[in-house]
Amino acid sequence: MRIEEPTFSIIIPTYRRPDSLRVCVQALRELDYPRSGFEVIIVDDGGTVPLQPLLEPFADSLRMKILWQPNAGPAAARNFGALQATGDLLAFTDDDCTPASSWLRAFAAAFSATRTALLGGRTVNALRNNPYAGASQLIIDVVYAHYNRHSSDARFFASNNMAVPADLFRTLNGFNPDFRTSEDRDLCDRWRSSGHMLRYVSEAVILHAHPLTLRSFWNQHAGYGRGAWLYHTARANRGAGPFWPDWTFYHALLCSPFAKGLTRHLLRDVSLLMTAQVANAVGCFKQALQERFSRRRRVATPSDRPEQSHP
Repeated sequence: MRIEEPTFSIIIPTYRRPDSLRVCVQALRELDYPRSGFEVIIVDDGGTVPLQPLLEPFADSLRMKILWQPNAGPAAARNFGALQATGDLLAFTDDDCTPASSWLRAFAAAFSATRTALLGGRTVNALRNNPYAGASQLIIDVVYAHYNRHSSDARFFASNNMAVPADLFRTLNGFNPDFRTSEDRDLCDRWRSSGHMLRYVSEAVILHAHPLTLRSFWNQHAGYGRGAWLYHTARANRGAGPFWPDWTFYHALLCSPFAKGLTRHLLRDVSLLMTAQVANAVGCFKQALQERFSRRRRVATPSDRPEQSHP
């Protein structure tokens, strides 16, 4: 008896990257999956240029919805898209990603075996000549190898290559819209805490083309640091206890260029990995200071201040 294939809603948040978005949607048109089996939902997160003219050439070959919201970040944009979705599974990617043609079939096969799992695919850097994109790819490779080394007990997948059962996603209230980064870490943690597993699907491949400079590389990882503070604070509030650094991860990270045999640019690669971790720490520290300052402002209201005595 043939098992009916699940339907997908592919959700793509986008913000002022029309050229990348066009390439992404072009790749979706090449997916090896029945056209009736998926829809594409694009959420324009506060862009000022209408996307309809850009995407009109794809209207005949894809079932597509184009939504707009005031800028609120990718987590809120994904949630907004999920509200309009009709698929059994929500497949998330980003506007600078191009899925392989077998992307949905790989997720569908995994879903048939584990129907309540959060599925995460494999991300490959498409910009081999960009050292900053290469360093970011090296970091995510180490993260996946370290935290997902047991296929039955995976702990983290990035939101640019993820598929989730729509009903469970909505039950967990989706991504936390307060997060601008690390919303995927938070969702994965809540998914596991709810009693469901994460499963790595290495056959679900996307190419990631995010050009970076030294400045944008620093800003990216500082943003991850801000998100990390919010994530660990949220976990503590859920009863996970205080955060303790996983020093085995940082050891694996700094050793990764040696382990991969990246000797040609060894000094550069190690320096960029260290730069990313410093930026991450700076972002985390700034977020902690910002929250402490905000708490003090909330506490120091006029009604709370002691009255002054006058002679």
